[in-house]
Amino acid sequence: MEHRSDNRADIRDFLSRRRAQLTPEQVGLPTSARRRVPGLRREEVAVLAGVSTEWYTRLEKGHISGVSEDVLDAVARTLQLSEDERTYLFDLAKAAQPRPAARRRRKAVEVPPRVQWLLDSMTLSAAFVSNGRLDMVATNALARALFAPMFHSDTTDERGRPNFARFYFLDRGSHDFVDNWDDGAEITVALLRAEAGRFPNDKALRELVGELSTVSAEFRTRWAAHNVRIHHGGVKRFHHPDAGPLELTYQPLNLPMSAHEAHSLTIYTAEPGTADEDRLKLLASWAATRSEAAGSPADRDL
Repeated sequence: MEHRSDNRADIRDFLSRRRAQLTPEQVGLPTSARRRVPGLRREEVAVLAGVSTEWYTRLEKGHISGVSEDVLDAVARTLQLSEDERTYLFDLAKAAQPRPAARRRRKAVEVPPRVQWLLDSMTLSAAFVSNGRLDMVATNALARALFAPMFHSDTTDERGRPNFARFYFLDRGSHDFVDNWDDGAEITVALLRAEAGRFPNDKALRELVGELSTVSAEFRTRWAAHNVRIHHGGVKRFHHPDAGPLELTYQPLNLPMSAHEAHSLTIYTAEPGTADEDRLKLLASWAATRSEAAGSPADRDL
């Protein structure tokens, strides 16, 4: 039995929002005082992309199945999509193609021992593995110490695993822990949007978005903005309850563990020779001591 994702609402919302954000000046078109819409008109996007207005109107209404890559490329260039947004558009098109019926819930992927060994070998960097729903599924000792407010939060799942989105939007303590909460919240929602484009039939993801949309007005507003993020990394500042202020560089890396679910390995480290490095080393020492006292590597039960 063939199945296709009914993601027309996402396609419609994404394309119309991006069209509304572009001005005629940005694409080299003359302006007019009689213009009734703030962004581009559909017919203007169609002309610039080299397609008919009727065809583009149909596309913006969510009928994306069967559209060629060349046409999607033309639309992406016309709307001046970022690389992440272009990838998201292609993911939406891929999800709309007929294919065998998907299972209702993807089976959770167990972290292979070799991955946990890799994490445990990084003693001076906080390292963890997360899935596309932003569940932290494996950590090393320093990551567990660094993100202690998340592990101690009531927003963890039944296995004690934190989820970045739940922590940001359902735990007020996140505002105290993360220095720039707004940026972190924005990236968190944008990452979930990208995941929804890749796996629109993921029941667990739909449940997470539904839960957050119901409980958090902050999340609803950011979700409605339809921003997407795939590649990210940079600097993040924390107010750690034990180590004090920490400015750390972080970098996620794709970690191919399963064909059915995306995972990434994220590493947090401090700039050498700084006070942040000293504080991170102190936190690592505390984490190692606690791990030894427990008699086993931290997070082995994850």
